Order: sequence, then C-alpha cells, then structure tokens
Amino acid sequence: MIPFPSMTKDYEQGPVNLALPAILIVLIVSGVWVWKRLSPDTQDYIVDQAVPMIAMGLVIAALLFIPIRAILRRRARSQERARLLALFEREPALDKKLDIAFALLEVNEYRMEGLESAVPALKELLATTLQRALGDKQHRIRGMAASHLGALQDTSVVPLLVKALEDDHAYVRSCAALGLGRLRAIEARDRLKIVMEQDWDQTVRSRAREALERMQDQGPRLS
Repeated sequence: MIPFPSMTKDYEQGPVNLALPAILIVLIVSGVWVWKRLSPDTQDYIVDQAVPMIAMGLVIAALLFIPIRAILRRRARSQERARLLALFEREPALDKKLDIAFALLEVNEYRMEGLESAVPALKELLATTLQRALGDKQHRIRGMAASHLGALQDTSVVPLLVKALEDDHAYVRSCAALGLGRLRAIEARDRLKIVMEQDWDQTVRSRAREALERMQDQGPRLS
C-alpha cells in the first residue's frame, strides 16, 4: 500500500525534526569541550582577532548576497518572460494563449518592460475576452482580463473597463476597478467615486478606493 503524500511527509519530517536539536546540542557540547582545552593565549586570540574577522566577513557576505540575489532574480524573470513571450506568439489556441498572457503579465510584475512588441496582441486578446466571456461560469476569466488590461497602460481600454464596473459579478467589478487603478485612468475618477460609495460589495468598494488613491499619485504609471 502506497501511503498518502501527507502521511509520507509527516513520517519523513518526524525523524528530521528530532535530529536537528540533537545535532545542535552535540555541536554546542563539542564547542564548549574544545574551548576549555584551548590555551589562554589561543582563547584571547580568538576573542580579539578571529571573532571580529568572522563577523566582518559575515556582514560583507550579507551585503554582497542582497544585490547578487536581486540580479539573479531579474535574470530569471527575464528568461521566463522571454520563454512565455515566445509561447504566446506561436500558440494558436485562444484558451491556452489567454492563460499564457495572464502568466506573462504576472511574471513581468504587471509592467510593460520587455513586452512592448506584444502589447497590441495582448490588448486585443484581453479586450475580446472581457467582452465575450459571458455567463456566470466565465466571470473569473472576465475579471482577470479586466485587471490585466490595466497593466497594458493603454488608455483606449478605459471605456471597456468602466463598462465592466457594471458587471453582475462583484469579482469582475473589483477587477475592473483594479485595472483602472493600474492604468491611473483619471477620466474614470467620477465613476469610481460612485462605485466606492454605492456598490453593495465591500471588496468592490475597497478596490475603487485603492484605484482613486493611485490616481492621486503624480508619479509614472506602474502596476
């Protein structure tokens, strides 16, 4: 009989969790034993010289680790973006192409850097999805299309997102508000104020308020 994954995980983690404290205790006892057998001169040297050098080395390593990690993360994101972009451009099936579009924008942290060539295709796909993904079962797809449309920084989709604020599903309305916030569509400010004050759903009201707060920021439009 093959154990369930959760049972296997618990079984494997149990001995490991018990072994870690035991190993730590052994290391501490061994360190104390070795320390007591060192000569006073050696102990003084370690305290005065070795410990500060080790501490300085750890600080330098930590300072180097932060930028190196950021560089590696940017490189990994760039590689994943290139992979998804290539998949998006050659995928013929619309449903799979839509999934790739969502993943592409999410991997790119809802920014347009590196996606400029794909913006027209992304806009057409997402706008079409928002307009044609009708019915109760597709409200999540409509909502995701609305929120991701805002990341394209194309003001021509503002009327479409404003219309989505009237959708029957609160999820779609909240995503439309999120999209308008990402787009910082100042022309939709009055409509968002009405939504913030009158929509029956708390999440929708919160998203509308967040969108209005973004519009107060005079900086560049980002996600």
